[in-house]
Amino acid sequence: MSTTDSPRPGPVGRSSGADSTDANSIRRRLLDEAARVLAERGPAALSARRLVREVGASTMAVYTHFGSMPALVREVIREGFARFMERLKKVRTDDEDPVAELFALCRVYREFAVAEPHVYAVLFGGSGLAGFELDDSDRDMGVYVLRVPRDAIVRAMALGRFREADSWLVVRQLWCLLHGLSDLERTGYLRADHLGGGVGLGDFLELVLRDFAVGAGDTVEAATASLAESAGRNS
Repeated sequence: MSTTDSPRPGPVGRSSGADSTDANSIRRRLLDEAARVLAERGPAALSARRLVREVGASTMAVYTHFGSMPALVREVIREGFARFMERLKKVRTDDEDPVAELFALCRVYREFAVAEPHVYAVLFGGSGLAGFELDDSDRDMGVYVLRVPRDAIVRAMALGRFREADSWLVVRQLWCLLHGLSDLERTGYLRADHLGGGVGLGDFLELVLRDFAVGAGDTVEAATASLAESAGRNS
């Protein structure tokens, strides 16, 4: 599948009817607990019995909602990307300052990694999970999410803020920066007390984003102004 044909991620298998609220609640808790176990204890610890014990449901609930344990893991990934995309869509498009829009999207990326660390670890951990291996169609969901920041990058190039380049290459460079920062923060390797000088992790993210923008062709002054503009969009 090509990059331009990447599928839109989204939750599947939703229940309906009078019991839909309870069913969806159980389904969501199963997904959250599966993500937590996978991230904290690894695939060997994941079992239907463990999940239902923590969630307070019957073992049959796993198979009713997902069909199998590998299918549940795939749904953890699909649901995670859908929840990630919901956050990104809350950032409004800004044709006058697409760099500020891009910075706001980057803040959302870090916020998602902090707010849902177990889900984030499953999405981007890259290891075999409960007999389930990511395939290209699963990874295409991650590529689809990249469309959102890539669109802002394309508009920044059109305005002359960023130099003309392969926009997919540029957005992947940005992804590497964000993932490295988020994963190091998630695992405790990057903490505020490591940075010194009263620099917090949010401040550090801003430094990284400013330098990225300047490296992409922006001026320090314009990038700094866009950072200030973007800050209010995530409050």
